[in-house]
Order: sequence, then C-alpha cells, then structure tokens
Amino acid sequence: MRDMHDANAARRWFIGLWLALLLVKLLLAARLPLFVDEAFYWQEGQHLAWAYSDLPGLTAWLARVGDSLAPGHVLALRLPFLLMGALLPWLLVWMSAREFGAPQRDARIGWWAGSLCLLLPLAGTLGLMALPDVPLLLASVLCLDAGLQLLRKVETWACAELALGLMIGGLTHYRFAAVIAVGVVALLLLREGRHALREPKTWLAIAIGALAWLPLLLWNWQHGDAGLRFQLVDRHPWAFSSDGWVLGAIQLLPATPLLLLAMGWVALRGLRTHHPAARYLALSGSAMVLGFLLLGFFADRQRVSFHWPLPGFVALLPLVAVWLATARRGMQGAVLAVTALGLLVALGFFAVAAMPAWRTQAAMRGMPLGNFAGWDVLADAVRARQMQPPAGMRVVAGDFKISAELGYALRDANIPVLAHPLNDKHGRAMQLSLWQLLQTSRHTLGQGPLLVVVSPSHAGFDGTQAYLRRLQAQLGPLPPAQILKVDAGAKQYWLFALPAQATPWLRHDETGLPQ
Repeated sequence: MRDMHDANAARRWFIGLWLALLLVKLLLAARLPLFVDEAFYWQEGQHLAWAYSDLPGLTAWLARVGDSLAPGHVLALRLPFLLMGALLPWLLVWMSAREFGAPQRDARIGWWAGSLCLLLPLAGTLGLMALPDVPLLLASVLCLDAGLQLLRKVETWACAELALGLMIGGLTHYRFAAVIAVGVVALLLLREGRHALREPKTWLAIAIGALAWLPLLLWNWQHGDAGLRFQLVDRHPWAFSSDGWVLGAIQLLPATPLLLLAMGWVALRGLRTHHPAARYLALSGSAMVLGFLLLGFFADRQRVSFHWPLPGFVALLPLVAVWLATARRGMQGAVLAVTALGLLVALGFFAVAAMPAWRTQAAMRGMPLGNFAGWDVLADAVRARQMQPPAGMRVVAGDFKISAELGYALRDANIPVLAHPLNDKHGRAMQLSLWQLLQTSRHTLGQGPLLVVVSPSHAGFDGTQAYLRRLQAQLGPLPPAQILKVDAGAKQYWLFALPAQATPWLRHDETGLPQ
C-alpha cells in the first residue's frame, strides 16, 4: 500500500506541477514581447515555402498556423509551441514508466522523470517562445522512445514513431543531424540495436524519415548550398580556442549543479549496466552532451548555443528518476529544490523581459534585454509618423530584426531591408534577397518618400558615427533623425523621413544625431 501511495503522490505532484507551469507559461507567453527570431519565423510563415535559408519549413509553418488563430496576438503565435512543450513531459512519463516503472520495480519512476523534465529550466520553459528548439526536442524524444522499443522488438508502432520523429526533426533544423548520428551509433553499440538495424521495417522507417530532408537539400542545391555553407562553414571558425571552456560552462549551467552531477553519475552507471534501455539512454545522452561540449572548442562562439545539449540532458532524465527513487529523502529534496530554483530563475528572466518597468530596471543595472526591447514603442512611433505628410511614406528597415518586428506589428511581411552585417551574421541575407526585400541603395528603393527605421544599438559597427557613415553611403542625404530611447536608453532607434526628391548632401554634423 505504501508503494501505491507513493506512486499516487508522485502522480499528483507531477500533474499539479504540470498544470501550474502551463498556467504560468500561458500568462508569460501572452505578455512577453516577440523575440527577434520569433518575428522572423512569423515573416517566413507569411512567405510559405518548403525550406528557407536558415531552417527547414516546420517552424515557420507552425508560426503561420498559430498566428492565423488570432492575427497579431503573440499568445496565438506561440500556442502550437506551447502545446508541444506541454506534451513533452508526458512522453517522458510514458517512456520511463514503460522501461523502468513496471510493478516489479517502482511505479513512481515515470512520474519522477516527468517532474524532472518540468523542473529542468530549458525544458520547463520550452514553448514560451516560438522557436525551432520545441519541435526539435519533440522529434528527439520520439526517436529516443522509438529506439527503446526497437531494442525489445521491431514492431510497426515503434517504426511508425521513429518515422514520425525523423520527419519532424528533418523538417525542423540542421542540428537534428546530430541526434540522428548519436542514435545510430548508440544502436550499433548494442547487440539488440544491431538486431533492430537488420530488420527491413526499421530501414523503411528511416527511409520515410529521410524524405523530410528533401526540401532542405533541394533548396541548397538550387541556391549554391547557401544554407549548408552558413550552418557548417561560415558561422564556425573551425579552429581550437580555449574559450570553449567558457562556452561549455554556459551549456552545462542551465542543467543546474546537483541535477548535472546526478546526470553524470547515472550516465556512468548506465554505460556499465547490462540493461539495454539504460545503456541506450546513457550512450545517447552522454554522447549528445559531450559532443556539443567538444564542438564548443572549435565552433561558433558568437551566437547563442547554450541550448544545444538539451536533447542529451532529457535523454538522461529517466535514469536520474531511477536513481532518485532509491536515493535518500534528503538527496531527493536537494536535487529537486536546486533544479526548481533554476526553473524559477529562468521564469524570472522571462517575467523581467515581459514587463517594461522591470526590463528598464534590468537595463539600468547593466543587463539590457535588447531583443525584447521597445518594439511596441517603435511600432507606435512609426504609425504616428506615417499619419503625417507626406502621404504614402514607405517603411524601410535597417536590418532584418527591425523588418521582422515591425512587420509583425504593422502586419506587413514585406518591409524592405537595408544591407547590414546582422543579416549575414544570422544567415538571413539570402532569404531577404529571395523575397526581393534586400536593398542596397536609395536608388533601388524607388523615388517615393521613405521612413527609414534603424538602430545603432544593433551589432556590426564601431560606434554610431561609423553606422551613420554607412547609412549615408547607402541612402545619400539624411535629414535630422527622430530618436527613440527605450529601457533607460539601453536601446535606441533612429527614424529618418526621406522626401521623394533627393536633397543636397548634408555635412556630418547636420544630421540631428548626437555627436
């Protein structure tokens, strides 16, 4: 009876935590300003295609579906991602209970694994933003679950789940190739896995999943491998750097210290066990985490990558649940408390980003949240300026971030974009060019009046004057700018109203900008 009572208590804790976290995420998702990448995926969704310069099509398709439910409402845009994020802990529950929670073992393990998934900061906050990490993790867990079932018996259901996971992953991100590689290696290292790979059903599932990569391969074939070149060559120095230690620490920190130690311990135990499921999870999880840590010494260190090892962390959670079920109560409480604290910190970050007053306070303390900052203020200023003469003033954005964010706010997915280093840095220049939105000069923008919206706060130039000279080279004469400051001046926007006819060149100090 005590075991049954403990299992029921574990179930109630999981369901209560799941409901509470879902409510908090819904509230935050409704208030959180659109992140710049989310805005660009919305823009891609308004130009439906099988694949894009930065990603396959699924993220943009999901953003299009969400936005169509309630156009212009950020919660609707994020809803498909929130639902996926809410499904993931249940998948961990079912997978862990089936593999380790049979009555002869411990019925609590499935609920423990689901609760750990909810508390793990990156997994618990998943879906708050409309990003490819959500379907990517869903695809990873589906493939992981299918692999576990194939170790026992190659059945139609497991093969169908494998095909589904492979298709979702192939339609989501280039990075899913790492999940495939790790999964195949893990199967090859296990006798049961090698048996599964000899079955025709398994290869049929793999073949079906491989079809999902066709749109991306065709896109690259038609555009000189631009996407592959950016993902595999342009963004990576491929030279050793000791900064990899710092990047590795940043990748490990979101797992929280005690849970990370527990993951390392259960991974070592799992690699030595004769239990196929435990070895498969230990191989998959540790290889994924260690692989990305090693990559950090040679790969991109300028863009965000702390979330890359997340599929590996999640793969180890069932083994942590097995260990926790037999650990002392004090150890259980410490692991769960520290992990929960990490989740609260992550939720607190999004709460600060969602509240303008808190965001301003954070900026004043040296922690600006520029990618969330001031888009509503900017959109209001643009609308107000467009209501003034001259009539028919077209908006031109200084970079892809402004174009996407203003496009979402103004419901215009075709705002022209000036050439800018940011467009290239994030692999979006090619896509903007394909949409015929990328502009290089005043001549290509036409003769009508323009409202040029730029931000000197965005990366790529050594100071405001250097950026100003770049703008003058692109646009010619610049009138005095309307300057918007948000978040205590941590972020600035400049609005230039260009007349339909060219005006004499102005000297550098006649632009109305601060010297």
